[in-house]
Amino acid sequence: MNESLQQNKDIFNILFEAASEGIIVVNSSQKVVATNTAAAKMFGYEKTELLGKDLDVLVPKKYHHSHHRHVDHFIENSEKRQMGHGRELYGVKKDGSLFPVEAGLNPFEIEGEKFVMSLVIDISIRLETQRQIKELNTQLEEKIRIRTSELSESVEKLKTANLDLESEVKRRMEAERKIKDALQKEKELSDLKTKFLSLVSHEFKTPLSGILSSATLIGKYQKEEQQEKREKHLLTIRNKVHYLNNILNDFLSIERLDSGKGQYKFIEFSLKRLINEVVYNANITLKDGQELLYPKEQQDLLLYQDEKIVELILSNLLSNAVKYSPENTTIEFRVNVQGDRILFEVEDQGRGIPQKDQKHIFERYFRAENALLDQGTGIGLNIAKAHLENLGGSISFKSIEHKGTTFRVELPVKKV
Repeated sequence: MNESLQQNKDIFNILFEAASEGIIVVNSSQKVVATNTAAAKMFGYEKTELLGKDLDVLVPKKYHHSHHRHVDHFIENSEKRQMGHGRELYGVKKDGSLFPVEAGLNPFEIEGEKFVMSLVIDISIRLETQRQIKELNTQLEEKIRIRTSELSESVEKLKTANLDLESEVKRRMEAERKIKDALQKEKELSDLKTKFLSLVSHEFKTPLSGILSSATLIGKYQKEEQQEKREKHLLTIRNKVHYLNNILNDFLSIERLDSGKGQYKFIEFSLKRLINEVVYNANITLKDGQELLYPKEQQDLLLYQDEKIVELILSNLLSNAVKYSPENTTIEFRVNVQGDRILFEVEDQGRGIPQKDQKHIFERYFRAENALLDQGTGIGLNIAKAHLENLGGSISFKSIEHKGTTFRVELPVKKV
């Protein structure tokens, strides 16, 4: 093994041990052949204690028979999936106590032998947090009911005692309405924050798990003839890191807009350099057979705008075009200078936007009906529209479902 491969192996071992999830690898006989410290600690064992043990020691006894059958079927079919759809899963610690878990199964094969790697997460704290949130929501609703009842009683007493103070009663009723609205908005804000945190957790967890899985598997392919497999996993890592970087940029950008810290840094920069940068980033994520056409001979021009924001907007549109278009299709990126204005167009041959969803497409967190199963936050187009309006520009689109979408961005060449 050369020094580079050894260094890579050391890095993957570090990642394996640094993972917060428990990682357990079993062979086709359902014997544990590898694990990390997080998994051993989660189940109450020393790290080396689990090696060679039957997987049943980690599964409640009443599930032993069916669990063996399910794992055998899974190994035969070699399909990635999440365990326990529609039911609760539990693990067994060394002391016999049970605890709730989530587990994802990832099959792989090395030199003809089949293995399954399971990423295990202890969700005890999450379930307790959900219970507490539910209890707090119940308490909040009860307080709202009591407060509303008390306010109603006060209003009725005022009406009975002071018929001559009708205007005063009306003012009290208006105050009651405002309190109800304020309480309702507070509840909606709490729900929105919960949804946002869940969204962030999901959008980061999925690609990070993929990166960890690919990084772990690369260490298994050390032979020269396995270079193609290594390249495949390296491509997965690059794509997912690029996706995470875009997500972080979106979140940072929306935080700046909401907090009023969206100061723009206007500088002169090259149009040709901007085009090359966004095209390079988009090419990294292209699917098999996809082709990105762009103006390679575009005349150079100096723009006076916020370069990073314009790059963010165009990268977002190209990323969407790649994501929502099938393999073996063409994506066109057009640039046209019209006097003191510049026009960018991104046209794809993807799934398009359903007619009934088009009026909502720039709303924050909105996902079109035909994109709900894809990764995404629903904030990219909302951010783009807000920034463009601040920069003196605009964004519009035309879309036909099942045929494709064209987004059009217009900006002044120089922001006055």
